Amino acid sequence: MEGIEWRLERVLSALQLSDAKPAAESPITDVNSEHSRGALPVNRSLVLVHSPLVGPDTWNLVAHSMVGHGNDVSLPDLTDSVTAGPPYLARQVQVIVESVEDRPVILVGHSGAGPLLASAGSSLDNVRGYIFVDAGLPTPGNSWMETIPEELAAHLRDTADAEGWLPPWPEWWSSDELAELLPDPLLRARFVENCPRLPLSMFEEVHSDAPRWRHAPAAYLRLSAAYQSQADEARALGWPVAELESHHLALLTDPDVVVGSLIKLLGQLDE
Repeated sequence: MEGIEWRLERVLSALQLSDAKPAAESPITDVNSEHSRGALPVNRSLVLVHSPLVGPDTWNLVAHSMVGHGNDVSLPDLTDSVTAGPPYLARQVQVIVESVEDRPVILVGHSGAGPLLASAGSSLDNVRGYIFVDAGLPTPGNSWMETIPEELAAHLRDTADAEGWLPPWPEWWSSDELAELLPDPLLRARFVENCPRLPLSMFEEVHSDAPRWRHAPAAYLRLSAAYQSQADEARALGWPVAELESHHLALLTDPDVVVGSLIKLLGQLDE
């Protein structure tokens, strides 16, 4: 696992990605399209946003558990935004915004969804808070390519095919490395199936300025060592921070632990 964590630290920590179709139905079983209400009285409205590099099913188990705790959960699907052509970021933000409707919400973003939360929040008047889950922090005015080491940017440009497409994110790792992160073969197969090919130009788009997003409180949940610097930055900003000794895809393998941390952070945002 040590070798994987080293590679994740170099690549995942750089994956801070930060028009419009309606949010598509999420593949999460028994959660009705964009949102579902649990049997318990609804405590909060949460929008769980997946990284554009993977599919929305990364939130599957966490979403079901949060509904069971009495929350209203929305799951915008950004998959179509990756295949529909530019502008990618604006389309992704619009999908998030449309999933919110008119209700007060907390935006929760995993991995590459983190930078998208700022633009989405600046487009809404009813965001009560943000939680970044092993995610990049907002980088207004910068593209993802401008935030990573030059050698990594050069490697990705060399990896793209003649039409400017990168392979799906799981193919950035060996099969053995991915199996260590997701040991269950059925879970791993479903995860891989839902990860799209990635346009290189998406990584070169510049995130728009989003001055209003900081009007609401924020918190950070660190899942892996690859995102320690982001957790440290969040702590320096005075945000509540929770740290787990897990891995970047813990939403899929340790959902109960992730849910417990999210519930604690939500309570701190309410204070």
